[in-house]
Amino acid sequence: MKRYLIFAAVGPLLGGFWLLLTTTTMSGYWSKPPNAAEVGRLLTVFVTTLQYSYLFGVLPALMIGAVEDILFHVKRIGAALRILLVGAIAFVAAELLYGSRGQDSGVFQFIMYGLVGFIPATVSAYLVHRFAEEQPQPAASASSHESGGQNVPAG
Repeated sequence: MKRYLIFAAVGPLLGGFWLLLTTTTMSGYWSKPPNAAEVGRLLTVFVTTLQYSYLFGVLPALMIGAVEDILFHVKRIGAALRILLVGAIAFVAAELLYGSRGQDSGVFQFIMYGLVGFIPATVSAYLVHRFAEEQPQPAASASSHESGGQNVPAG
């Protein structure tokens, strides 16, 4: 359950910010070096639209969380590979959703809209790995700690 809560909390926040940043970049808003007022306006828009980021971003974040959960149960896939696979799947999904927006098309647009999915998915998957996964304890060390390291028969 923690896995899905992390994806639902972190995914829309990072994805919404990166989508706003990508959209403003593609529109030409950042054509010259930004000043403090422009950055302040961007952050104001981000804060005022944060509710919509969660409204429209929770379901995709939970879907990517389900993919991560499925990959977690494949024993041959390690944590680093799982995080990268989840990021790659989210990159492709976000690119398919947002990549054809606007008149521009090219490598820069492809990468920027793909990062809308990649960044929140990899950060969420890393946080799940770091804080929510149960680490299996070896059975031999658990039984030796209980008896003080000696094999003492019960009874």
